[in-house]
Amino acid sequence: VSNINPEDASLVIGGNERVVRPRLADAKFFFDQDRKKRLVDWSVGLHKVVYHNQLGSLADRMDRVGQIAKRIAEQLESAGFPDAFSGHATTAAMLAKADLLTEMVGEFPELQGTMGRYYTLDANLPDGVPDAIEDHYKPRFAGDDLPRGTTGLIVAIADKLETIVGMFGIGNLPSGDRDPFALRRHALGILRMLVEKNMPLNLQKMVAESISQVNWGASVSAYQFTADDALPDVATTRRAVTAKIMEFFYDRFSGSLRDQGYTAQEVDAVLALKPQQLGDVPKRLAAVRAFAALPEAPALAAANKRVGNILKKADGDVAAKVDAALLQEPAEKALAIAIESIAEQAEKAWASGNYTANLQALATLKAPVDEFFNTVMVNADDPALKANRLGLLATLHAAMNRVADLSKLAA
Repeated sequence: VSNINPEDASLVIGGNERVVRPRLADAKFFFDQDRKKRLVDWSVGLHKVVYHNQLGSLADRMDRVGQIAKRIAEQLESAGFPDAFSGHATTAAMLAKADLLTEMVGEFPELQGTMGRYYTLDANLPDGVPDAIEDHYKPRFAGDDLPRGTTGLIVAIADKLETIVGMFGIGNLPSGDRDPFALRRHALGILRMLVEKNMPLNLQKMVAESISQVNWGASVSAYQFTADDALPDVATTRRAVTAKIMEFFYDRFSGSLRDQGYTAQEVDAVLALKPQQLGDVPKRLAAVRAFAALPEAPALAAANKRVGNILKKADGDVAAKVDAALLQEPAEKALAIAIESIAEQAEKAWASGNYTANLQALATLKAPVDEFFNTVMVNADDPALKANRLGLLATLHAAMNRVADLSKLAA
């Protein structure tokens, strides 16, 4: 390839060949040298490589990744996710960075992962492990391919999650346009895998279990304890880090969903409930969009917002419980009957994952909800009546907020 058009291209071709041939010869030499050792033998040297002065060596890091991968695989195994084997994931995690020490990757850094796969293809490792070694770096950028198999997905999530947890724990948070450890990209990669592969993983549980694998030692994390504060105990610090990381994930997720064309109201309505299994978020968003198109939607969203405000002002938590004997006004009786009549239909739709049908069932409540607020005084003088009416509203609120917080759709 040349940006000139010479009369005789042979000199250009010959010059390029003289450059390429030695590079290929170098590659063959390094490849042959590397294959004199097994990849697992290369991994022994990872303990000599410093990952971070507060987080230990690269071997320490991959021990953590292996434990996180094991926990993720166990979650998937218990959920019946196909090809989820904790042993395979742990093996792949322990070998994932070993090729960084090979001569080939030392000379051609862009082949990290790729060479690890080649060096394990004939090592009698379980199916999926070689591919996982190569794929655990994916997705490297927006639009990049995801890992090919379940083992690769598990190790890729574990690897990125360990980085996020470790860096958040020692206070290396992204700020402004600075993100030296690519934590935003790692978070988006994890979110893509969870959503696009519909992986039945609880996000907060994953984060909490990952944090349990990290020992920050004497370092004070970023949650911003002043010099006058007493140093927090381990449990307090871990809770603070978990909350910060969950906020980070939902913020990244919110931005990503808006970039995909969902409105801010739709995204806020779904993410306000902090869903833990993110694979069903697209179905929730589709259901919210379909609900918002119904003529009953604005009034119900406003009513839901009003109900939420009433319950917030109540003394203590209000149980979603109604005593039929204390229902006096025709409108409150009608609302209780309406909620009960749609409860079975809405619950079946929810249980089957048909979120659109769930919200459409709730649309039939518009008339009795309007009549209730027009004619019934919630804060009755009789404490028993007041408590019962609050319980009725709590029942309504619980039914209306399973898929999303519909009050976010209110004008």
